[in-house]
Amino acid sequence: MAFTMSRGRIAMSVGALAAAILLLEGVLLRLLAIAQFYHFAFLVVSLALLGFGASGTLLSVSPRLRATPIERLLAWVGALFSVSVGLTYVAVNYLPFDSYSIAWDRRQLFYFVLYYLALTVPFLIGGLGIGAALAARELQSHRVYAANLAGSAVGALLAPVTLAAAGVPGALVACAAIALLPLWQARLRAPVAILLGLAGLVFGGLWLLNVQGTAPLGITISPYKGLAHALRYPGSERRFGGWSAIARVDVVANAGTRQLPGLSYAYRGTLPVQLGVAVDAGDLQPVTLTEPEQFEAAAYMPEAIAFALRPGARILVLEPAAGLGVLQALAGDAAEVTAVVDNRLERLAVTRVAGAQDVYAGPHVRVQFETARVFTQRDNEQYGIVFLPLTGAYQPVTSGAYSLAESYNLTVEAFVDNLDRLAPGGILVTTRWLQTPPSEEIRLVATLVEALKRTGIREPAERLVALRGIQTITALVQKDGWTRAELDVIRTFAAERRLDLVWAPGIEASEVNRFNRLPEPVYYETVRRLFAASQPAGFFETYPFDVAPATDDHPFFFHFFKWAQTPEVLATLGRTWQPFGGSGYFLLLAMLALVLFLSLVLIMAPLLLPKRAHLPDQPARPAPRGRVLLYFGLLGLAFLFVEIPLIQRWILLVGHPTYAFAAVVVTLLLFSSLGSLAARSAWLPARAALALLVALAVLTPFVLTWMTQISLGWAAPARIAAAALCLAPLAFLMGMPFPLGLAWIERAYSSLTPWVWAVNGCASVISGVLAAILALSYGFTLVQLVGAGCYGAAWLTMYVWARDV
Repeated sequence: MAFTMSRGRIAMSVGALAAAILLLEGVLLRLLAIAQFYHFAFLVVSLALLGFGASGTLLSVSPRLRATPIERLLAWVGALFSVSVGLTYVAVNYLPFDSYSIAWDRRQLFYFVLYYLALTVPFLIGGLGIGAALAARELQSHRVYAANLAGSAVGALLAPVTLAAAGVPGALVACAAIALLPLWQARLRAPVAILLGLAGLVFGGLWLLNVQGTAPLGITISPYKGLAHALRYPGSERRFGGWSAIARVDVVANAGTRQLPGLSYAYRGTLPVQLGVAVDAGDLQPVTLTEPEQFEAAAYMPEAIAFALRPGARILVLEPAAGLGVLQALAGDAAEVTAVVDNRLERLAVTRVAGAQDVYAGPHVRVQFETARVFTQRDNEQYGIVFLPLTGAYQPVTSGAYSLAESYNLTVEAFVDNLDRLAPGGILVTTRWLQTPPSEEIRLVATLVEALKRTGIREPAERLVALRGIQTITALVQKDGWTRAELDVIRTFAAERRLDLVWAPGIEASEVNRFNRLPEPVYYETVRRLFAASQPAGFFETYPFDVAPATDDHPFFFHFFKWAQTPEVLATLGRTWQPFGGSGYFLLLAMLALVLFLSLVLIMAPLLLPKRAHLPDQPARPAPRGRVLLYFGLLGLAFLFVEIPLIQRWILLVGHPTYAFAAVVVTLLLFSSLGSLAARSAWLPARAALALLVALAVLTPFVLTWMTQISLGWAAPARIAAAALCLAPLAFLMGMPFPLGLAWIERAYSSLTPWVWAVNGCASVISGVLAAILALSYGFTLVQLVGAGCYGAAWLTMYVWARDV
């Protein structure tokens, strides 16, 4: 076989491989969100970098690979990557890994290792091609690095496009097809059947997966997910199924779908027929097939008190999922309902299955397609009621419980925006699940109290009313304060519906714990202690769970873990029936230990072998391996400490992890590629570039926070452009340190290039998971400042300790 490829074609091949790799990363976010409860963006980035790091090691210890002409290597890497995508997809669907049961089923740890390694294989193969191109002497490494970054930006941009067009299976086919470009670029003079055979393997593997009974979505989902439960119910029937860039939506009909959160046990009427809508195979949300005037149960749901206090109000319902909240508002005699829906496909599913009983199609309903945060910033109208319905399923909270999910609708800033949308005398109403001991409901109250304080209200206890049933708590907030007549109506409503007051202005201890009796009135007592605390920070510090208000910088509303819980967590390990068994935070640490171990074994260990320390073309004098290790390791840590929080921050700006991942990666890599091209030019000295990078890395988190506050209500293109403009200078400079370091190595130690690629990858693997852990505990800004510190340490490494540069 003859291969001929110009430098331009080599750059195109590197770009194609990079695009396929980043497209695969974007698709894996959706695959994991559907299969394993969360998008795991940090884990996807981590496993990609593990593959890249291992590929660098493989290059450094394999003379045969280094001796292979770069044209031939790129061609075969592209072919093998294409095949590996399909085969890996099949493998992870057959592996019985389930993140939900990992705490009580020790086999899941073994399955997780296999799962992780299977997903790493395509990245290892792709990294071989890119790493070899970087190390090739006949090529300029900074230009190859720029092609890599630019191709990666294109791949990230393609992710939402291909997902919207063909879902996860189709997007993986596109990924495999793009990776075949180096074969075509190399002008392979062999039967076309070879290429067709490779493509056939990929398509055949995907077809096999889609027709097997265990993967009804083309993805094997956790047996504990809502859709899996619903499909196991006798007589279940799928009424709708579809893909978009941000979601997989399914509608299931069965006799077991019943969901009216907080419904009073005093209700004796009939229940309406409901269908279940699952987004990403998750918890079913009800499509209630009845007319508003026939929905008698609505009057016995706790939110009905707000509608009774404000009859004929204009009501804003924020992200009501399949529409139950809208139906409640209409049944409560709303004059007009504005429904803010962030998932167009979910809205389409309701239309398809509800027919004439589509609640969104009513004459008094106005539908707005955007996120609640964007709408409340953009909209200037005022409403008699702002309603945040309960749309998530109940999950018990025990010591150690945590959630990686970013909940931007439940932060202090979100509630401030909601309060701003209230007309004079308007009511904010929201419902959450009751937990034992109190946690979720106390964080709700704490967050509402902080939001009231930020609007200038000095006595938030006089503005809040909370009542509970058997499983839910409903909070009502009025900025102007409650009249005695309104409080009397609330008390009467609660007594008639057998609901217990948790808090109200002037509440007496004799009024609580009357109907849904507990041994002690723990919810009332906890809220009372919160209001009685002279310094709320002291209350939060001594409380056994983390219930401090959620903020946009720390939007993990369902993360309750404290280190003081450690003894109880260890004592109950594997004995609690909930996601991650109550030991979830420790499982994150276990995940960090696992990726550290794998990165050391697959990346570092081979490089530490004495016989491999000096490669054949190495100069006689010892290589400065300590400085190389430190410098490129710090760069690996720094890049991910900046990138991972940015992806999580941008979920607020663009509305979904898929879009956030694409926007951040495109911006970072596009401008980083320009920075890498400019790295060796004379217009910006290396010392000044790195110093400026440190300064911008410190400032950018604060600039982005300010920019988000002023631009959240803008149109999506304007929001993205403004954020990208703020990020562009930092991204440009972030593209410089790696090629500057390569220039340092190439002066006397050119054969160490695969080694530094491996070291950088190893540090990046660790920092991806570590960044998520730090963000969960301390917030995004701190993680990004740690990243800035790593860049500062790298600058010191090169320009204080390495004076020979």
